[in-house]
Amino acid sequence: MTERKPLGMPVETWVERQIRVAQERGDFDNLPGAGKPLPNRRGGALEWMAQKLRDENLDAPLPPSLAIPKEIEALPATLRKLRTEREVRELVDDLNARIEAVHRNPPQGPPLRQGPLDVDEVLAAWR
Repeated sequence: MTERKPLGMPVETWVERQIRVAQERGDFDNLPGAGKPLPNRRGGALEWMAQKLRDENLDAPLPPSLAIPKEIEALPATLRKLRTEREVRELVDDLNARIEAVHRNPPQGPPLRQGPLDVDEVLAAWR
C-alpha cells in the first residue's frame, strides 16, 4: 500500500515519485509482457476481455437478456430433437420461468424484450 500524498504536493509529482521508488525497488523488473507491444484497444472498453476469452478458447458468458433470445432463435432446431409433448412443455416452462426471472430482477446487460412464450403455439409448431 502506498503512503498518503503529502499536502501541497501536486498529484503528478507524487505519482511520479511512487513510480520512481517502485522502479528502484525493482517492482517492474521481469513483468510478463515486458518488451512486447501493448495490445490493440480499438475495439472498445471490453475488447481486451473478448480477446482474452478467444485466446484461451473460452465462450463469453452472456447475460440472460442476450442468452435467452439466442436460445429462442435456436428453438426450432431444439424442438426437432424432442420426442414427446411433455418434453416440449418442460422446455417451454423452463424457458418462460427464466424469462420471468429476468423481468423480475435487476437487469444484467441490456433489457430483455421477450415475453413468455405461448406453450400451445410452441406445441403447434412442434407438431
